[in-house]
Parts: sequence; structure tokens; C-alpha cells
Amino acid sequence: QVQLVESGGGSVQAGGSLKLSCVASRYPYNTGCLGWFRQAPGKERERVATLYSSGPGVYATTYAASVKGRFTISKDPLKNTLYLQMNSLKPEDTAIYTCAADPGRRCSDDFVYWGQGTQVTVSS
Repeated sequence: QVQLVESGGGSVQAGGSLKLSCVASRYPYNTGCLGWFRQAPGKERERVATLYSSGPGVYATTYAASVKGRFTISKDPLKNTLYLQMNSLKPEDTAIYTCAADPGRRCSDDFVYWGQGTQVTVSS
């Protein structure tokens, strides 16, 4: 069974950086969509960034307008790990961040596999 496990969350002051990791176990797929979502208390889940692979070394990324230019999604296929580098963090970035995977399909909001999430807290 596919398992996604996030790490790297924590508390940081505004303007700081964090790098989230998501390790995929028993995930043999090379194509499809990987993504990061976040949900803050009392708010709906927001899609933060996606990475679509149509083949080895071929990627297309998208970002929410609120994070574009500050966050970078990437992956290391040899480590089966998805990353989210977050720079210039703001208090409004505070949320639980969750990675998701949808093998073999283009990116949408309907992902097959989900992690448990990691908390990111940004103080002013």
C-alpha cells in the first residue's frame, strides 16, 4: 500500500524558510501528479503547488498565486521524495501542509493518495 510521510514542518519567524519533504513508500510510478496542499484553521484546503511528470525528467509545475515566487516544488525520483522549499514565509502561511499523489493522471484536486500532514507555524 502506498504511503506518503511528510516531515520538515515547524515554527519559524516571518521572513524565514522551511523545507518540507514527503517520502513516498511503495510508489512505483514515474508519471502523474504530485502536490502540496495546506489547510489553516477555519479555512478550506488550498492547493499550494503541483508537479506533473509525463516522463523521466519532464516536469511541469504550478503554484497558487499566494505562494508564487516564494515556494518551490521539486522532487528527487531516486529518493522517491517530494519537496516544498518555502522562503519569505508569512504568518498567513501558517497551516497544516499535506502532500498528495495521483499516479498516471494530470493534476486536479482529486488525488488518490494523501499524507498525514505536517504543521507549519509562522510568527510575526
